[in-house]
Amino acid sequence: MVRSSLNGRVVKSGILVVLLFFGVAFTCIAKVDVRTNPATQNSIGKEELKIRLVPLPKDDLIQVADYWMKLLQEHLLKTSELKVEASQLEGGEAKDQLLENINEQNEKRIKLVDKLNLVLTELEKKGGDISAYRTYVKAVSGPQVSHKDTSAIVSALTGWLKSPEGGVRWGINIGLAIVTLIVFWILAGIFASITGRAVSGMRNMSELLKQFFVHTVQNLTKIIGAIVALSMLEINIGPLVAALGAAGFIIGFALQGTLSNFASGLMILIYRPYDLGNVVNLAGITGTVNSMTLVSTTLKLPDNQVVVIPNNSIWGSTITNITGSDTRRVDMVFGIGYNDDIDKTEEVLADILRNHPLILDDPEPVIKVHELADSSVNFVVRPWVKTADYFTVYWDVTRTVKQRFDEAGISIPYPQRDVHLYNSAS
Repeated sequence: MVRSSLNGRVVKSGILVVLLFFGVAFTCIAKVDVRTNPATQNSIGKEELKIRLVPLPKDDLIQVADYWMKLLQEHLLKTSELKVEASQLEGGEAKDQLLENINEQNEKRIKLVDKLNLVLTELEKKGGDISAYRTYVKAVSGPQVSHKDTSAIVSALTGWLKSPEGGVRWGINIGLAIVTLIVFWILAGIFASITGRAVSGMRNMSELLKQFFVHTVQNLTKIIGAIVALSMLEINIGPLVAALGAAGFIIGFALQGTLSNFASGLMILIYRPYDLGNVVNLAGITGTVNSMTLVSTTLKLPDNQVVVIPNNSIWGSTITNITGSDTRRVDMVFGIGYNDDIDKTEEVLADILRNHPLILDDPEPVIKVHELADSSVNFVVRPWVKTADYFTVYWDVTRTVKQRFDEAGISIPYPQRDVHLYNSAS
């Protein structure tokens, strides 16, 4: 019994020793993994680091972030010691050397912060809480020079301008951003030209819709260019896009009327009730369509005034396209006296229409006695013409009718009223 109990204790002790051994070994392995992980090598480049961070899970990324955070803290402590030592010197070669060393340390700090930010970005994508890290990085990333030490400020500024991680880096970034904008602006013009040629052969598409496609392609290309240029400046465009989405929702709610105009503009472009150059009556205003956006339509009136009408007002009312057809009927009314010969009058009117070069033979003009009015017998005269000739024919026929009526002795009566007087016995 004693031996059995003793054996049991030995077995239990052995199991505890084995578990303790594996626990210590696992801890050591974990530490070794972090330290030997390529993502924690100080000499690793940013592009390589970005690639190596992708497969790491959240827990490993936390350890990598802690590692780079510790390196940054140790570096800042060394830099602080150098600054304290430099602040105690009045000037001379010794201080200049210290300031140069501080500039070198600042350059290393920028590299460490860049690498830590890469780790934090990847950690945030995988659900890690990086608020504490970000707060610390933001606090130590700004200028670390006292405003009272002029020589230190000049040295720091000069060192930053000459540093590959400072002025040189940002100069290159700004140059690339400007070149990117120029390239995309040129591409926007090229793509717009290509789109214009592509849609120009589509007969079923209105000029307004063609212009809409051209401008959309051009503007989207410019927007993409602006986003790429921002990325060249090392700006994280992910939060920017999210912020724009949220702002778009708020602005859209505040500008419901504008969105209504936008929707009406789309309906006008799709159903094509009018096109550029058409003479139309929109919202009670008659003019020539000069231009159109998704928000409004611009008309040029006959007296050269320019009127901008919201698309919502247009789509919500009657639209009259005066020049929407190739031909148009000219409606005129001419009155003669009750004592004049209506057959002779009809013959004169028919001769006038027959001899006018701009009046169409098909459809045939209509000349009818239309009304026995208070002062005259009215004829309706309705010839057909090409739309562009409408007013020319209207004015010509009106003038010719007056001349031919005078020659034929046909009167055009003034308004008349018969007054009958009755004598009543007093």
